[in-house]
Amino acid sequence: MTATSGQAPLVEILYFDGCPNHDPARILVERIASDLGVQAEIELVHVVDADAATRFRFLGSPTVRVNGVDVEPGAGRRADFVFSCRIYRSEHGFSGQPDERWIREALVEAAA
Repeated sequence: MTATSGQAPLVEILYFDGCPNHDPARILVERIASDLGVQAEIELVHVVDADAATRFRFLGSPTVRVNGVDVEPGAGRRADFVFSCRIYRSEHGFSGQPDERWIREALVEAAA
């Protein structure tokens, strides 16, 4: 499946130093974008402290947003902004990465 659009979706990966999951998240996003044929612009956003976590509405590291929207369903309603690692819960269990399906759906929607 190839998705095309006039403008590349912006994928932000928010993280803090020492997070073991932000680089695998970047690799996952790059692979999915490539599979879809989407030329996504990937931006790493370094969150430096708890104040920045609140300013960025940071739900933990890594946080993956496509065009400003967190890929995790329902995350937009959350307000538990923290300077810590993020654990994702999906139908596959717990992980330090967002579910691949969430990223895929967000990129397809953004590229439509």
